[in-house]
Amino acid sequence: MLLAIDCGNTNTVFSIWGGNEWIATWRTSTEWQRTADQYYVWLSSLMRFQNLDVQIDEVIVSSTVPRVVFNLRVLSDRYFNCRPLVVGKSDCALPAAPRVDAGTQVGPDRLVNAAGAYDRHGGDLIVVDFGTATTFDVVASDGAYIGGVIAPGVNLSLEALHNAAAALPHVDISKPQAVIGTNTVACMQSGVFWGYIGLVREICARIKAERGVPMRIIATGGLAPLFQQAENLFDAFEDDLTMHGLTVIHAYNKDL
Repeated sequence: MLLAIDCGNTNTVFSIWGGNEWIATWRTSTEWQRTADQYYVWLSSLMRFQNLDVQIDEVIVSSTVPRVVFNLRVLSDRYFNCRPLVVGKSDCALPAAPRVDAGTQVGPDRLVNAAGAYDRHGGDLIVVDFGTATTFDVVASDGAYIGGVIAPGVNLSLEALHNAAAALPHVDISKPQAVIGTNTVACMQSGVFWGYIGLVREICARIKAERGVPMRIIATGGLAPLFQQAENLFDAFEDDLTMHGLTVIHAYNKDL
């Protein structure tokens, strides 16, 4: 079976793909110091806890944190006796090569999102991913990643407010009852919530105008449903888009 690993700046997700459905998914914090042995002890313990008796013989990895890739490679080699596919490396082919400036290294997460979104929705897409950063990935009619936008993530913005202004507290992001806040927390929540609504709407509008073709907006990431409450910003929401993209890329490489 296939073990798909999506390593982001904040969390790392491990999912076992059974060919037609996800059998199990687990999440842990991203720590580059974690060894292959620690990964295996953690993963095998969770599998035993859920009474999973599966044989992992294939691994694919997407990582925005380069320093963790070595230990994930060792994990695959030592415990699953296979060489992992690592998105972004020369031995991992993509269904459609990115078309960006020469020498530009595209984040693996963005390549995976493009592949997953194209497989489910076709081309001419804007993929908005609410992660540590809020990214906008532009997918052409043939499925190629052709560029995008990177903005600070929602939680990163809130953390910056708290760190830079001693009087401002930590707050959880939620939809405010009114635009005009009547206390500090409500003011911060309104600024971040409505600010990101405006950011998403404006950036997507400018991308569409620049491309000059009809485009659909696909959202992913944990906070996407929250922003969808306020406005019909997105044409679709995919909670497993990155993991689906990993299965698409894996299948493409198996067929080569």
